Amino acid sequence: MSTTELPNQLCRAISQEEIAAYHENGAAAIRGVVPPAWIKLMQAAVDRALANPGSAAVEYTPKEKEGRYLGDFFIWRRDPDFQAFMKDSPLPELAAQVMDSATVHFFYDQLLVKEPKTEEPTPWHHDLPYWPVQGQDIMSVWVPFDPVNLESGAVTYVKGSHKWGKMYAPASFSQNSGFADIYARMGLEPIPDIEANKDHYELLHWDMEPGDVLIHHPLTLHYAPGNASTTGRRRGLALRYLGDDAVWDARPGTFVENPKVQALLPPLEFQDGERIEGDIFPRVWPRPE
Repeated sequence: MSTTELPNQLCRAISQEEIAAYHENGAAAIRGVVPPAWIKLMQAAVDRALANPGSAAVEYTPKEKEGRYLGDFFIWRRDPDFQAFMKDSPLPELAAQVMDSATVHFFYDQLLVKEPKTEEPTPWHHDLPYWPVQGQDIMSVWVPFDPVNLESGAVTYVKGSHKWGKMYAPASFSQNSGFADIYARMGLEPIPDIEANKDHYELLHWDMEPGDVLIHHPLTLHYAPGNASTTGRRRGLALRYLGDDAVWDARPGTFVENPKVQALLPPLEFQDGERIEGDIFPRVWPRPE
């Protein structure tokens, strides 16, 4: 089936209660909204990306260890199915509804796969410090392509942390990724030791099935354990959408300073406070004619 024949509408309407939970808690699980045909298409596309990682991909699991934790970026720039998923699937409409934005642009995609017997966690972090953007109308949509639970690496959030008024130093997912020195340029305070003080926070996590999505605010602190399952995969794709008030913020130390990321993109010549748009950050809602 051609991607042009796949459904571009949500499987069901998003409720006002679900939207309110996102804004109040900083994260929400939205059940059964991605049509099965898109899931099937993207399961094959993800495996294709795993077999041929991009030039900016990072293998977070050392070669001598079991499992595999791979991160890859801007895959839509090289794979037509990833491109179709970010713009032609129901997800742009979901983003527009939740953010209550008249227009939505796509920022980037990030593939995060943990194969069985992978020890490496995703460290506690929130997203906005990594990015040269600012605004409240910015949202991540995390799409699982396998059943996910805590054993296999479910994402865990600190409820309400997007309202703390804080921006913490980015945590590098690996000291060998090439990002740690870049992030240090921000000079931000480190994230509190949430892992050692879990009783001080209300943590949210959900078991997920393909067709469900997680949505979270860019300042919501979150983490994911490794995949302790011996058989279950955890293939997840994070898609970042920019709404009405999202603008460029060229502060030092964001991920676009990494030479490997820069090699994937044309020159970025935005001015501070400028709307983020153009071919590299295309409008996806309303859908272009």
